[in-house]
Amino acid sequence: MLGASLKLAFYHPHTSLQTPWNVTQIGLLIFPLSPLVGGVSILLAALITCHKQYHRIMHHPLNWGFAVLSLLLIISSAVADEKTQAFLGLFNLLPFFVVFAGLSSLIQTTAQLRQIAVIFVIGSVPVVIMGFGQMFWGWSFQLQVLWILLDLGLSAGGVPPGRMSSIFMHANLLAAYLAIAFTLGLGLWLERWSLRDRNNTYFIFLTVSVITSFIALIFTDSRNGWVMGMIACLAYALYQGWHIIVGSVTSIITSVLLAAFAPSPVAETFRRFVPAYFWARLNDQMYPDRPVAVMRTTQWEFAWSLTQQKPWTGWGLRSFSDLYKAQMQIDLGHPHNLFLMLSAETGLPSALLFFGCLGWIWFAGVQLLQKPNYLDKKDKLIFFSYIVVILQWLIFNTVDVTLFDFRLNTISWLFFSALWGVVYSSSRLHRYGE
Repeated sequence: MLGASLKLAFYHPHTSLQTPWNVTQIGLLIFPLSPLVGGVSILLAALITCHKQYHRIMHHPLNWGFAVLSLLLIISSAVADEKTQAFLGLFNLLPFFVVFAGLSSLIQTTAQLRQIAVIFVIGSVPVVIMGFGQMFWGWSFQLQVLWILLDLGLSAGGVPPGRMSSIFMHANLLAAYLAIAFTLGLGLWLERWSLRDRNNTYFIFLTVSVITSFIALIFTDSRNGWVMGMIACLAYALYQGWHIIVGSVTSIITSVLLAAFAPSPVAETFRRFVPAYFWARLNDQMYPDRPVAVMRTTQWEFAWSLTQQKPWTGWGLRSFSDLYKAQMQIDLGHPHNLFLMLSAETGLPSALLFFGCLGWIWFAGVQLLQKPNYLDKKDKLIFFSYIVVILQWLIFNTVDVTLFDFRLNTISWLFFSALWGVVYSSSRLHRYGE
């Protein structure tokens, strides 16, 4: 059964798209260690697919939505006070709309979803190993080959100090990456478990990967990452109908929250058995002297005030940092909320259309999962995994922004493309019998 699955995964159902599918797999595998080569490979695959599937792509309703969004973003940049900065900010968005158009036509089957998940988990292994190395063995290096062909940096003790960041610029970015690796790895592991296919190297690899990625997620000391991990555990437990696990996870979460935020007598009771590492991080007692300007609520209020002043076109992409510094005298790259950042910088219409398109992808995925006879029973779990990953991304970006990290931005568009590609292909297959 595994051999047949691998055959389906490696070979594209349409032979004309075999080359871009091969390029996508290779690009994703090397992407964590060489974002430039991996990213260029994924973009090249998308462009080849756009050329070969032009008519199909033009009939994708979401592609028209992103085309309208592109026009709105260009208008916003054209009327911005700092036009150069705003137009440079378009590179974090417009090229990825092309990636979405191409990859959503390239990725059409659940076998491809499974292959992408396997490659992603494999690619996460060196990232996790280097994370443990920097935390426990003092690994530190700066490796650069041919400018940015290969550009890796590892700081002993992590960034910020004491928090695992591996090859990412910040621990929160690693947490977002690890949450995806953990979720996909757990989905693949559960798939093997349900098939009772457990006595092989692949299952052992998945077991080790899930455990180590979860431990690494804890060492990022990222509240956002911890929430993403708990969401994955709860989602799979609910999907599998494991009520005991649902109850156990809920009890753990409730205990930690009570230790962090309950009135003193109650909190003290729970703090006797909940490690301070968790509750003190959640309620900021671990870092009690943080300036008001770095608090998320302060950033969100400022971003919303900018939106209210220019609700239609915003202040221009990449404007928040300079405006916030002028007001608060502190350097801050973004307001830790993607919707508020886009509404402040590009206007409410653009922000609503952007999240409307992405939200529709997730909603359409949930609808397809619930429809009988659209997906084989054996494929529903991997499809569900992608729904969970996208839900995690949407939630994560309400308290942080992954847009500015090239790795995470590319990965997120890959998963949105993959889910929508299977939704669109499955719907057309049942509607027209293609």
